[in-house]
Amino acid sequence: MPNIFTKHPNSVNESYLQHLIFALKMSYKLFRLFVIAFVHAILPFLFKKTVSKKIIEMANDLNKRH
Repeated sequence: MPNIFTKHPNSVNESYLQHLIFALKMSYKLFRLFVIAFVHAILPFLFKKTVSKKIIEMANDLNKRH
């Protein structure tokens, strides 16, 4: 029976720990972007392109992993 904790990390050529660290880093970045987008919603003259630019960068980073 495959280990449910390692099946997905192994499918992207990572150990459980490597995947955990990467996923936590992505979570932190997404949380920061949430805060920036929230501020932008209230003060639209701030952070005009920050979130969209960072999301594109993150998507490119994810695409390089596969």
